[in-house]
Formats: sequence, structure tokens, C-alpha cells
Amino acid sequence: MEGIGGDSASVASPLPQWGHDAWRIYQYYLDKTTPHTAYRWIGTLVVAAIYCLRVYYVQGFYIVSYGLGIYLLNLLIGFLSPLVDPELEVTDGPLLPTKGSDEFKPFIRRLPEFKFWYSMTKAFCIAFVMTFFLVFDVPVFWPILLCYWIVLFVLTMRRQIAHMIKYKYIPFSFGKQKYTGKKASPSSDGSRVD
Repeated sequence: MEGIGGDSASVASPLPQWGHDAWRIYQYYLDKTTPHTAYRWIGTLVVAAIYCLRVYYVQGFYIVSYGLGIYLLNLLIGFLSPLVDPELEVTDGPLLPTKGSDEFKPFIRRLPEFKFWYSMTKAFCIAFVMTFFLVFDVPVFWPILLCYWIVLFVLTMRRQIAHMIKYKYIPFSFGKQKYTGKKASPSSDGSRVD
């Protein structure tokens, strides 16, 4: 009687092994892109431009574009939101400072930048593939969808900005802050200034 991990199991499974190897290679190259933020976002903009050209060329798939827009709006909200929402959760862990005298606690996103980029790029790729199947080309009056999406975007961003103002956080940092030290006064070195 053969066990579960015998020779027959390893011979009968080349396809799962190939899939696992392909996934490891894909993950390896994905990990190598992590420090190259600008190049990743340029690549995503190229993918988004190709998708837009495809939708413009075929003059259809507006419902796919609307679904993509809603999904991207959801990703953006996650990217702009703190990990711990001070309105919903009271924890002993790091919270956003609410007063000037509070200790500085770094802004930790609910959706990190890499996952935001990766999800956005995957969404554009999936939407692009969907434009090759006529089943997804539902006839709709696209100006109504566009107006509805713009209203949804404005209302959602207004609520998010109000939340940022209420809890005094900015979800963006522009590089590492540098300590400049105390500014020297003219008489601090012991010499007289006349």
C-alpha cells in the first residue's frame, strides 16, 4: 500500500508543479519592482492609456469602465484612509494625534502603496481582457454613468477630506524630514555683535 506522498503522486502532478514554478518566478519579479516606485506607476499609466485607447477604439464596454472606476475609487479611499480609524475604533495601539501636544505617530495606511499600485494595475489588465468578450458590452447611455461616477467621486472625496481635517492627518509624505537643529543666535558663540 502506497502512502499519500509516494512516487505515483510526484509523477502525476507536473501541471501543479509548473504552475507553482511560474508563480514563484512571477513573485520574484514582482518583488524586484518594489523599490522602483516611479517606474511602476509609469507602467500603470501606460496600461491605463492602452485600456482607454481600446475603449475609445471599440466605442463600447462603458459598463466595464464604470465598474473599473468604482473599484479604483474604492482603492483610493483605502489608500487615503488610516489603518485605525479614530472614529470607529478605540485601541491601545498607535492612533493619530489629535492635538499639537500629542506624540507624533506616523500615518499608517489601510491600503499600502504597493498593494494600491498592484490592485490598480491588475484591475486595468482584467478590464482590458474583458473588452475582448462581447458579453460584457452591455449597451448603456455612457454620459449618465459618467455623471453618476463624478457625483459619487465628489461626494466621497468631500467626506474623506472632511475626515482628514477633523482628525488632522495628511496621508502623504514628501520624503524623510530632516532635523536642522537649533538656530544659532548671534551672541551664542560668545562674541559680541556690534
